Amino acid sequence: MPRSRTIPRRVLMGVLGATAAITLTACGGVKTTSSGGGDGEYPTGNIEFSVGASAGGSTDLITRALAQGIGKELGVSTPVINKPGANGALNAKELQAAKPDGYKIAVQNASLFTITPLTVTPEEATKIEDFDVITGISRDDYVMATSAQSGYKSIDDLKKSGKTIRYGTTGVGTGAQLASALTFKSAGIESTAVPFDGGAPALTALLGNQVDVSTMQIGEGIENIKAGKLVPLAVFSAERIPYLPDVKTAKEQGYEVEVTQYRFLTAPKGTPENVKTRLLDAAKKTFATPEYKQFNEQNSLTPMEVSPDEVLKALQTDTATYKEQLNEFGISLTG
Repeated sequence: MPRSRTIPRRVLMGVLGATAAITLTACGGVKTTSSGGGDGEYPTGNIEFSVGASAGGSTDLITRALAQGIGKELGVSTPVINKPGANGALNAKELQAAKPDGYKIAVQNASLFTITPLTVTPEEATKIEDFDVITGISRDDYVMATSAQSGYKSIDDLKKSGKTIRYGTTGVGTGAQLASALTFKSAGIESTAVPFDGGAPALTALLGNQVDVSTMQIGEGIENIKAGKLVPLAVFSAERIPYLPDVKTAKEQGYEVEVTQYRFLTAPKGTPENVKTRLLDAAKKTFATPEYKQFNEQNSLTPMEVSPDEVLKALQTDTATYKEQLNEFGISLTG
């Protein structure tokens, strides 16, 4: 799954500030007890949002924006706690063991359930069946880009170069790694992976011509693309992305590679239906606000505000597809 991404400071500070305001303010009917309890209607206390990544990453920013809205709708404090480690697996394990009462919830990434299991043993894999999905949230698409000095403008240009392409990845078991590996194998392009610890160092290496291309989430590269420092070669969505409407998909260029990152709100397995309904209703109202819609646009996120069943179906389909493609091309994401 993806690591930290570079977020414009004004966006980060705005989300962090607004979240802090909700957490610290005790007026306006906001409940500030440390935990739930009593016989009142849910919620009667703070709802803790945990993040399996460091502060400033895309999952963190999405969590804070959603927590802000849900806290406002439900009239409670919604502290966000960062618990990075193992691509989100450590946070997932803690959430799985938490009491299923709706007071500890988390936004989780699809790649933890669709790609990471392809790099670990079945015993180590995190399973979506161990959680209750509340709602889908948004999709974070990938773009393969090169420096403006390279002269490349498409995947076929890479193939015609006749050289071994050095490509940067954001880590093992991420969508960026999977999309790149599948593209080069299906195109018959000789390539060498150069792993980095997240999107920021991979972007820096690309801008410094230390690698030929790199695949990253659109929000990580769009400013440099618009500034002309990077040239987008392909996006890996089913259709073109509104944020980069002139960039062809890999499929349009003749390569059956479709890899996306998407996120959804989860709770421990066995959370009561009335609690899930309250959380879902608050999330839907948050999605509909102008502030949240603007947040999506600022971070190049595509809404994926779908039902739990649709999330589960997408996870199942993607897992099967990725596994089949890796087997077809003999690709190992662990090297």
